[in-house]
Amino acid sequence: MKKGQEKFIAKLLGWRSRRVNRKVKDRLFRFLFEKDREALLQLYNALNGTAYRDASRLRIVTIESVVYIVMKNDLAFVMAGVLNLYEHQSTCNPNMPVRFLIYLAQEYQKVIEEARESLYGEKQIALPAPQCVVFYNGEKEMPEEETVRLSEAFEDRDCEASVELKVRVLNINHGHNAELMKKCRVLEEYASFVQISRGFAAGGSDMRLALSQAVDYCVEHGILAEFLRKYRAEVLGMLLEEFDVKKYERSMREAGREAGRMEGDARRLLRSVEAASRSLQISPQDACGLLGVTREEYETARREYGTNHEGI
Repeated sequence: MKKGQEKFIAKLLGWRSRRVNRKVKDRLFRFLFEKDREALLQLYNALNGTAYRDASRLRIVTIESVVYIVMKNDLAFVMAGVLNLYEHQSTCNPNMPVRFLIYLAQEYQKVIEEARESLYGEKQIALPAPQCVVFYNGEKEMPEEETVRLSEAFEDRDCEASVELKVRVLNINHGHNAELMKKCRVLEEYASFVQISRGFAAGGSDMRLALSQAVDYCVEHGILAEFLRKYRAEVLGMLLEEFDVKKYERSMREAGREAGRMEGDARRLLRSVEAASRSLQISPQDACGLLGVTREEYETARREYGTNHEGI
């Protein structure tokens, strides 16, 4: 492996050790609807074809931390006997059903702890019916709506499983799901705000200034105007952190692809040297000389991907 490649791996390891606050991801969506209960009720009505008017009937039960995974449930609330679990995603995640399953188990555990009846008693404990929804606004093309199921992750698809969980995935990018946006104006304005923020961020070299200009533009044009005036500092902080995380994740993906190519080169080098050594019955060092490979390159590759590694 060349010295430049070794330096790149050292740099990659440094990136991997960097701590990124992934909890900031998608916080703006959660912050917006937690602060505006009327908007949350409007969103619930839009999704369920209901016409409830009293937002005080909403009981927020959002999970702040989940066992086994470092994440927060974005929004969870009970309304009219329905437990609504809402997640906002800017990346496609096929594991959302199992994540919702974990959220649901945690929520039901809280219900059981608060119930007067015993879980082991003869009387059935009443549970709110779950509704699991993902609001997607990433940059990858996605359908207007789709349903993903827990059973899609089962190794044996033919097995009649004892449990199923369905997740409704809605594309809330600007220009999608027009009927839903029409029924929930705050969601429509949120979609517009995200699109405008992306546009300003892409066109400016100073991220803070670009996002500040995006907020100014939206306030001037009546897009989440009152919310942005009231929580301007918080919103800018969330946007800056989220754009920083996305930039970091892009760099990690690019680094990962390059590291993969480098590993492939190193493994091919090892296979060639060892094949030549066996077939010609010479030492690996002599095989290196025949193949034009330096001893340093061979030793580095053997140390990283030698016979103790799979595939060699």
